[in-house]
Amino acid sequence: MATSSMRERVYRSEAVILRRSDVAEADRLLLIATPTGKRWVIAKGARKMKSRLAGHIELFTHAQMMLAVGRNLDIVTQSQIVNAFPVLRADLTRLGCGYYIAELYDRLTTEAEENPPLFRLLVEALTSLDRSPLPELALRSFELHLLHLLGYRPQLHRCVVCDELLTPEADRYSPALGGVLCPRDRAADPSALPMNEATFRLLRYLQSQPVAASEELRISATTRREAAELLRASLRHLLERDLKSADFLDHLLSSR
Repeated sequence: MATSSMRERVYRSEAVILRRSDVAEADRLLLIATPTGKRWVIAKGARKMKSRLAGHIELFTHAQMMLAVGRNLDIVTQSQIVNAFPVLRADLTRLGCGYYIAELYDRLTTEAEENPPLFRLLVEALTSLDRSPLPELALRSFELHLLHLLGYRPQLHRCVVCDELLTPEADRYSPALGGVLCPRDRAADPSALPMNEATFRLLRYLQSQPVAASEELRISATTRREAAELLRASLRHLLERDLKSADFLDHLLSSR
């Protein structure tokens, strides 16, 4: 009976470490994303020199964890790295992208909200950040797919006002209305943002392809910047504020 009870109190889960902080004398408090939602957990003794956990719970690491059910917080008892994303970790700009992805995921999800596709998207985005020559394109793909999975998919194929199929002449993007305006309805939102054809093509492509497809693209800085501005405006409209990591990331990308 005791053995059965013990099994129920220990479980295994995939996880990505989104945030971490030091607590008590040697413990680490971790915010992890899992297929069954995000949650706070504690890694006891993880800051001790001889801790087996220390190297396996670094920020943004994709890991397989064994956790024990705790009274207030579940306890990480084992952690095995699936992917440490070494290129991401060694490059300040990619790290900035990682902070942005983690903050966006955190802001748009609630604790213990089960969504395996969202977890897979997070892992795919970090994988592309680790490999892509233009890591910010992985961010644009992540933003588009995240908005889709959460029910806020930007309309890029039909006019958000009249529902007619959009042509390359469409050149206004409305964060407030949720997508692109056709030329006839471009005045429907006076605050709609200008959008060039290359940006329009890029957004449609990224929305329709897996995140890994962004790794093969070679896109001009002007188009990358405009795509970032349009999606940032959509997220600002949804969240009613900018992400804290956005300014730092902009600074890193502008200095590349």
